[in-house]
Amino acid sequence: MFRELIRKKQQLSMEECIDILKTEKRGVLSVIGDDDYPYGMPMNHWYNDEDGKIYFHSGNIGHRLEALRKNPKASFCTYDKGYCKPQEWALNIKSVIVFGKIEIIDDQKKIADITTRLSYKFIQDEEHIKEKIAQHAHRTLLLELTPEHICGKLVEES
Repeated sequence: MFRELIRKKQQLSMEECIDILKTEKRGVLSVIGDDDYPYGMPMNHWYNDEDGKIYFHSGNIGHRLEALRKNPKASFCTYDKGYCKPQEWALNIKSVIVFGKIEIIDDQKKIADITTRLSYKFIQDEEHIKEKIAQHAHRTLLLELTPEHICGKLVEES
């Protein structure tokens, strides 16, 4: 069902893909939007080692949620900061694309737990995190992406 990578020598191992999903802070989540046009948006994410799912926090209205309620299929792409080889201009990056289906979660306990874990990717101030979650969790939803296919590669521009 999912295409194989053409440049197999550039393919990342599953371990490398998971590491990028765990360490990178943002990526682009794409859904099937209005009139079947792709709708992609930058999103913070958290990869859960325990269940292998990727979580995003979301408001409780908007284009993204309307699209997901019509069709739960999505793709998520993230990539590392990259590097340039000595004396070269080209940026080489490791990118990961995840295909799967998203479930919209409104369980307040799970929202508080996952958004706390996600927050630690950005800030280590536990009190601040608790305060913000207490203020906003009641109007927050979780998007739970269950991967059906994960593929990564080293993009060498040169």
